Amino acid sequence: MSKAALARRVGVSDVTISYWESGTIKQIGHERLVALTSALCCSIKQLLDDDSLNAMAAASRTSGGTVLSLQANLAAPWEQREDEPGEMSTLQMLTQDCHLVTPAENESFDFLFEGDLAAIAPCDKFQQDGLYLLEREGLLQIQYLEHLASGRMRVSGEQLQGATVESVRHPPFRIVGYIRARWCRQ
Repeated sequence: MSKAALARRVGVSDVTISYWESGTIKQIGHERLVALTSALCCSIKQLLDDDSLNAMAAASRTSGGTVLSLQANLAAPWEQREDEPGEMSTLQMLTQDCHLVTPAENESFDFLFEGDLAAIAPCDKFQQDGLYLLEREGLLQIQYLEHLASGRMRVSGEQLQGATVESVRHPPFRIVGYIRARWCRQ
């Protein structure tokens, strides 16, 4: 695909494509990064150099960046933060009221592996079928919650044979967030 064709497909100028090619666009939340990944059929990690995503995740705790690291044995990252970020990246504006997270180094979750990104909206109730960040027995996990005709909910990970049926009113876990979007490293 030519630079001009890519620019037309993504809806940006040739100059934006040149900035990306030259390495000027390096931050995860850059306004045209998601459009570029869609046009090129690749992941954000592939679009950036291999270390960018991990560096952003590591730096987010100290620099107030927008990519937060998930760790199974800690609270949700936005619950750990003492201050709210003053600026929203374009990616966060696209997924308003969400936090952009990636698993911490050497961590993986069902549906979200090291190097993947997820936009998670904090919530404490089951609202609709989909992926949720849960806290169960002090550990964070990502599970698919599905409303059943009986009024209960099915809870499952990537392996469906481990699915359970739980009460919607009193589940044996705490709902921490709803996953609105995921970007897989592939």
